[in-house]
Amino acid sequence: MIELRDLRKEFAGVTALEGISLSVAAGEIHGIVGRSGAGKSTLIRCLTGLEPATSGSAVVDGLDITQQRGAALRRSRRSIGMVFQHANLLDSRTALANVEHPLQVAGVPRAERRARARELLDLVGLSDRAGNHPAQLSGGQQQRVGIARALATEPRILLCDEPTSALDTQTTGQILSLISSLRDRLDITVLIITHEMSVVREICDSATLLENGAVTQTGSLQEILSSPGTPLAKDLVPLPPSPQGIDGRALEVSLAGTSLAQVFALARAAGAPEAEVESGTLETIDGKPVGRIRLLCADRDARDALSSILRDGGIHVEEAA
Repeated sequence: MIELRDLRKEFAGVTALEGISLSVAAGEIHGIVGRSGAGKSTLIRCLTGLEPATSGSAVVDGLDITQQRGAALRRSRRSIGMVFQHANLLDSRTALANVEHPLQVAGVPRAERRARARELLDLVGLSDRAGNHPAQLSGGQQQRVGIARALATEPRILLCDEPTSALDTQTTGQILSLISSLRDRLDITVLIITHEMSVVREICDSATLLENGAVTQTGSLQEILSSPGTPLAKDLVPLPPSPQGIDGRALEVSLAGTSLAQVFALARAAGAPEAEVESGTLETIDGKPVGRIRLLCADRDARDALSSILRDGGIHVEEAA
């Protein structure tokens, strides 16, 4: 559905995207994550043709966006719906009229576009707010209107650029649940740009980490978590900062495919020194339990002995930073 091949973008000799190659299958929810300045927004702009790529290709629903110009590019964009961090609704228009707007621009007759807009407001749970203006809606309701507007032209792909970063925790959960249910009901592909790993954990099937304009890791969530020492895997299952005074005594243990009980059973069977759980994170991601724990040993020798035993048992272990 989305295929990026060696996509590059330069601004005045400065490389913003460096050879991005990425595949997103039809029906997936894929997360693009990275720190500010990693190239996430530039990637979105190249993917939609708002910025011309310096080289490479961006194939969306069978069409190479980088080769489209003028009217052909505008037609291609109709297969892509955009949801932004802020809904950017037109204040002078009602919720219904905001959803109608892209259909009006496309020349759809009034009766047809109004019926479509009412259908979409019902789909996002706002049929009773059709006559309200943006100032009369909460932040979450405005974002729902923005999502309905993005779906007006019946796109095959929904691009979401930081769709929840301006929302509180409860509303974020509701919006993510809505996006997931829309994917299932409408059979669309969703690409989410975010710096919030909680968004990836909540609804994504796969993810890509961007750093300095390049892909440093990509894959399904299970593939990422099966490489527990990688930055993306650690970000998906974070531990709190190490407390002071444990230098040389603590181990960080990844529980991808292994339970905490199995870790301690292995350690006891091998005669490892005793250790206590200093902190830990347990999550269910993509329907499977994963986690990381920090074990506190009596001293450096005990830590090294336990580390050796766990590694021999196939468990990923690192010395705590």
